[in-house]
Amino acid sequence: MKTLLLLRHAKSSWKEPELRDFDRPLNKRGEKAAPLMGKFMKERKLKPDLIISSPAVRARRTAALVVERAELQAELRYDERIYEADVEALLKVVSQIDDGAETVLLVGHNPGFQELLKFLTGEEHEFPTAALALISLKLDKWSGVQQNTGRLKWLVTPKSLEKE
Repeated sequence: MKTLLLLRHAKSSWKEPELRDFDRPLNKRGEKAAPLMGKFMKERKLKPDLIISSPAVRARRTAALVVERAELQAELRYDERIYEADVEALLKVVSQIDDGAETVLLVGHNPGFQELLKFLTGEEHEFPTAALALISLKLDKWSGVQQNTGRLKWLVTPKSLEKE
């Protein structure tokens, strides 16, 4: 059994329209939401063995804030294939994860993450910024990932945590 955590990057800033999409930073709301998700992970004792993030500025910052707030010790890698990835590209990333990692956190973007969630679980959900989903996969090896091999345990958003 493998566990895949999907974390969409937090809300990004559009204040500097001349910036390339890749270089957009988080806005104030994003800077608040990412640590909130880290706090949630710490409270739930979620400790991924590996973190793989898109190298885009907003995803890197989201990952850094979550790692800091959740006090995660896992290796953090950046994979260019996650930026602007569709389901097929994301499946390649997941299928190549070392089998020694039981729980992996991916940090990336929509629409790819929302499509991956649907592909793996058969469930369609909105996947807003800074949302975190936990998918339980009926796999012994990451290379076995395919359609409907997962079950969505939960999907949490910053808004739902602010209400608590």
